[in-house]
Amino acid sequence: MEPTPMSLGSSEPQTVALPSRLTSEELEVARLIVSSLSLEVAAEEIDPEAPLFNQGLGLDSIDALEIALALSKAYDVKLRSDDERNHRIFASLRSLTAHIEKHRAR
Repeated sequence: MEPTPMSLGSSEPQTVALPSRLTSEELEVARLIVSSLSLEVAAEEIDPEAPLFNQGLGLDSIDALEIALALSKAYDVKLRSDDERNHRIFASLRSLTAHIEKHRAR
């Protein structure tokens, strides 16, 4: 008798990590990033918890400056290049959006 696929490997169910769902605010910021950097990715496809730099979207320090300028114009949020919190602020779309929501001019 041949083993069935269920009997091969672990008996525990396998889970696949799916990207977290974007909030409306995250989608708005993602669209701004995509348009300001002319990225070839749909804003809706960006995982809000994935890194923006290096292995994530693959952005670099020049991209960070462009994003900061676009966010400043759109949300009146000041992001300084010498802010020691930048690595946390720009860690992901989710962290960047949270920072904007907390500091934006209303």
